[in-house]
Amino acid sequence: MTGALTAASFLGISRAAAAPISAAGLDDPAKKEIAMKLVSSAENSSLDWKAQYQYIEDIGDGRGYTAGIIGFCSGTGDMLDLVQLYTDRKPGNVLARYLPALRRVNGSDSHAGLDPDFPRDWRKAARDSAFQQAQNDERDRVYFDPAVRQGKSDGLRVLGQFCYYDAIVMHGDGDDPTSFSGIRKRALRNAKPPAQGGDEVRYLNAFLDARVWAMKQEEAHSDTSRVDTAQRVFLRQGNLDLDPPLDWKVYGDSYHTG
Repeated sequence: MTGALTAASFLGISRAAAAPISAAGLDDPAKKEIAMKLVSSAENSSLDWKAQYQYIEDIGDGRGYTAGIIGFCSGTGDMLDLVQLYTDRKPGNVLARYLPALRRVNGSDSHAGLDPDFPRDWRKAARDSAFQQAQNDERDRVYFDPAVRQGKSDGLRVLGQFCYYDAIVMHGDGDDPTSFSGIRKRALRNAKPPAQGGDEVRYLNAFLDARVWAMKQEEAHSDTSRVDTAQRVFLRQGNLDLDPPLDWKVYGDSYHTG
């Protein structure tokens, strides 16, 4: 679920912080699978992220329909880009006829031109492997790849890259203080990342503090458990490479992956 309407535009040194940097990044296939499960636990209360291709509902956050594996939104432009990509690859698909409506509702919570059949047709399209691949590709282009690039540039290991990814999924990116870039700028005022000579654990605590601040600016995101009882748990454990097994909670529900 993206947070900003511009989303589609695109303490102290611990033993773990001093450990050798892992060769694996969040883009390592095994780590990426963990990332998908972590986000799905927060977005869909399930570790089965591949079951979410068909997910669609209006969650009342002012962004219209939220759908798919990453919460593409009809009001933030990323859903429009996804359906356009799908149509470019497979003209005449079941969602192609909604492109004009998706252009009109972009930037709003309106369902004009989408109801009543859009949710049904989304679920139908989700059975098509071409649409599933389009969702994967847009997730990576808009959210996953930029987060991993920035994380690596900042000298962060897997957990830090994931913290960036989860933030950009929820808040989008842009110039707004509550966007991913705004959150990162707020963190940089209080700590330096490893690439600037700072301590990784201290920086990640500052980033998560900034993330919690951003979440609390909006009622729909005010439950900060995906940070408090998930990401901070891994950070306190010194698990900077997100090595399984992992145990965490989101919204009071417990999850485990081995």
